[in-house]
This record gives sequence, structure tokens and C-alpha cells, in this order.
Amino acid sequence: MKFSENWLREWVSPNVSSEQLGHQLTMAGLELDGIEAASPDLTGVIVAQIESAEPHPDADKLQVCQVSVGNGETQQIVCGAKNARAGLMTALATVGSKLPGGIKIKAAKLRGVESFGMLCASTELGLGEEGDGILELDDDLIIALP
Repeated sequence: MKFSENWLREWVSPNVSSEQLGHQLTMAGLELDGIEAASPDLTGVIVAQIESAEPHPDADKLQVCQVSVGNGETQQIVCGAKNARAGLMTALATVGSKLPGGIKIKAAKLRGVESFGMLCASTELGLGEEGDGILELDDDLIIALP
């Protein structure tokens, strides 16, 4: 069985670290297989909105998106997801972001067009096992730079 440490600490909250709490549970006779984060450590991933999505001039399966990142700023992102469209709120890994699996996001040129980040699927963020395109987030989320 998996359960949240936060949930456990609602019931008992000794002033000890996660590792010490795990050791105490083991010493109490409860089998503990391990302690793991509920979600991956994501740095530089923000909520962004696609303002426009135009066909890439030299690639049939790519789109050139202008993405609002907050404070009136936009960034150009080349994306291959079929569901990328104007108005979509999604996750953007900005230049310098570190994603699960050691992936570091850099500015790049894809078929001659500059891209300054990556629009992300749940699988790329380590949040799901399957993904059909980039994340589609609720429209009421706030767009903000990290």
C-alpha cells in the first residue's frame, strides 16, 4: 500500500525527518519498502498559453507556436504535438529546465526555426505513463514566469 507522508503526519507528527520516520515505522514492525517523492522535481516548468500555432515552413508534422509566458511576454516554441492550438493552456519547460530522466532544455533550431523551450506532455514531466499530445490544463490557471 502507498500513502502520503503528509496524510500520516495529520495523525502523528513527530519532529523527525522523513528517513527517521521511515525507520521508526520499520522498528514498530511495519514493513516499509521505500520512501519516494509523489512527483518528480521539476524546475523551470511553468503554465503558459499558446497564442498562435502556425505550420512549420519546412516540416509537415511541426508547428511554430507563439506562447504567452506572463507579463506580456511571448516565446517561440516549435512543437510536434497534434493538439497544440491557439488558446490552449499547457505546461512549458523553459530554457534551463531540468526534466525527469536528466533532460535539460536548451534553445534550439528545429529545421531552421528557433525554439526557446518545450511544450510538455504528462509523460515528459514524469506525471503519467501515457500521453497523447501536450498537457491540456484548465483555462483558469495563471500564466506566470518562474
